Amino acid sequence: MKYKRVLLKLSGEALAGDQGHGIAGDVLNTISAEIATLQQTGCEVAVVVGGGNIHRGVAGATTGMDRSTSDYMGMIATVINSLALQDALERRNVYTRVMSAIAMQEVAEPYIRRRAVRHLEKKRVVIFAAGTGNPYFTTDTTAALRANEINAQLIMKATKVDGIYDKDPMKFKDAKKFDRLSYMDVLNKEIKVMDSTAITLCMDNNMDIIVFNMFEAGNIARVVLGEKIGTIVTKNS
Repeated sequence: MKYKRVLLKLSGEALAGDQGHGIAGDVLNTISAEIATLQQTGCEVAVVVGGGNIHRGVAGATTGMDRSTSDYMGMIATVINSLALQDALERRNVYTRVMSAIAMQEVAEPYIRRRAVRHLEKKRVVIFAAGTGNPYFTTDTTAALRANEINAQLIMKATKVDGIYDKDPMKFKDAKKFDRLSYMDVLNKEIKVMDSTAITLCMDNNMDIIVFNMFEAGNIARVVLGEKIGTIVTKNS
């Protein structure tokens, strides 16, 4: 393995599948199967799941809702997704822990960095829920923060396309794929792979990001083995 410990970032929208909202059972099964395959390689796996399939804080604020209230609702949505993913993984006999930045002791452990690292060392998949516990921060920033806290070697950004393009490959046939980008390239070109706070945090701590297609069978394990898949965002382009 090229990477011993990784953090996988999943969007909430990915869990919705073609239905556009909620949690699609077939997508959940696909994702859990890929994570189970990765865990079986011996890699230590942490996960951050978004909540956009249920509620997006920014979207709520645009309709007049208080931004902090809307963001807290989004954090709770990530807990719902995390519990669904935990259930899907444990049905595959993958030991899993959900750790929440907001106290919900009946359904999740509180986030404690040392405890999270210990779970990873015991080969449990750790799902970080409820963002950072603070409004105005996205789950992208949560992924960057938690990856650095647990000393992960890589952030794996799961998408529906096979990397970063100069424009939407779903709409434009002439879209050009990047094999490698620097953090500054992403910031200067305003590439919407992760928000600027997350990219800056990764840049300051030399945390590489690989953007890849999660829904192509075996891709997640190929990334960990060091195969050239997707687009890598790193110090130098």
